[in-house]
Amino acid sequence: MAPAPAAASAGRKSHVTVLLLYVVCGLILLLLLASYSPRLQPHAHGRSLHRRLKLHPKSSLPSDASSGGNGGQQKTQHQNHHAASFDPTIAELERRLDDKEWEREHYSLLHGGEPDDHMKEWEEFLKEEEDFINDDDRFNIADRIRALFPKIDVAPQDGFVSLDELTAWNLQQARADQHHRSAREMELYNKNGDEIVSFEAFNALRQESHGEGNMLGFEWWKEDHFNASDANADGFLDKTEFNDFLNPSDSDNPKIINLLCKQEIRQRDKDGDGKLNFEEYFTGLHDHIHGYDDENADISQIGNITVAKDRFFKLDKDNDGFISEHELEPVLDKLYLSERYYSRQQAIHAISEADKDHDGRLTLEEMVENPYAFYGSVYLSSSDNDDEDYFHDEFR
Repeated sequence: MAPAPAAASAGRKSHVTVLLLYVVCGLILLLLLASYSPRLQPHAHGRSLHRRLKLHPKSSLPSDASSGGNGGQQKTQHQNHHAASFDPTIAELERRLDDKEWEREHYSLLHGGEPDDHMKEWEEFLKEEEDFINDDDRFNIADRIRALFPKIDVAPQDGFVSLDELTAWNLQQARADQHHRSAREMELYNKNGDEIVSFEAFNALRQESHGEGNMLGFEWWKEDHFNASDANADGFLDKTEFNDFLNPSDSDNPKIINLLCKQEIRQRDKDGDGKLNFEEYFTGLHDHIHGYDDENADISQIGNITVAKDRFFKLDKDNDGFISEHELEPVLDKLYLSERYYSRQQAIHAISEADKDHDGRLTLEEMVENPYAFYGSVYLSSSDNDDEDYFHDEFR
């Protein structure tokens, strides 16, 4: 009978051992589940299981809707700007969506009457296109980045995407959007289909097509601006000239550039001599120029008179103590934020998100592993609130 206590003790040890094994197995299982959380682990096809792509129609207004030299207009323009899509396929789908919105808005002016039934079915169109871009078999983000990478990595083609290369790519996409919107806008004024617009036709339909408070209602959008956009001086604007007319800050037309400079001088020239002395520059222009200096801006130096004098004297090329309209040209892009500015900011943001080794450039692997940096504004959370963007709204 003596062995009985030993057997009971062995039985108790056996139960404890089994319990410990269960606890250990449970902890291992929890660790495995945590490490394979779909919120942290990318989908096998390059897309998180908790993210969905959603198209967004862009504003039907040209990109310079709030262009202007004063701070309030700059701020409004910056807030309302729609960055171009990184992926041309997404861009094309968004343009088609935006076209449907725009045609419905201007249907009576373009065709007379109210939109017919097919114009009221744009929601169904949107659903079909969003189903397409969320189908990994038809639209795979990782594969899209692999296909686009060699088109971006061109100067030089070295296996890395630099800031300048990504900026150039973004600008190319932005310009395509810009020209598309301008061509569409031209339809409102080009009634006979000859693809040219006179100032009389434009001015007659301006209020009818856009109403008050629109970019085309700004005081300085007058015949002199129209004439400056008319590069060949034939009295009409073709598609290219009309695009310059609607987007002056992105124009390379010397007459438009000069007109914008004159506009800035007029707004700040208190004594009416047609140029700016240091006081007029300091109180009216310096902070705007310095605040949008991409490379050298230091917020602590805004309002610093020493810094302002240094910049003033650099702009004053002829050393006469004044800044003329021609001397203002080098900083015009700081006053009228262009697609060049936004394309660079978009590239800076994307590289900061995806450049994991912090060498200032992107490899294909970094781009594939961080697709949200490039498809950010079309990613959505899988929550019930379908309008809540999961990542940055302003970048695509």
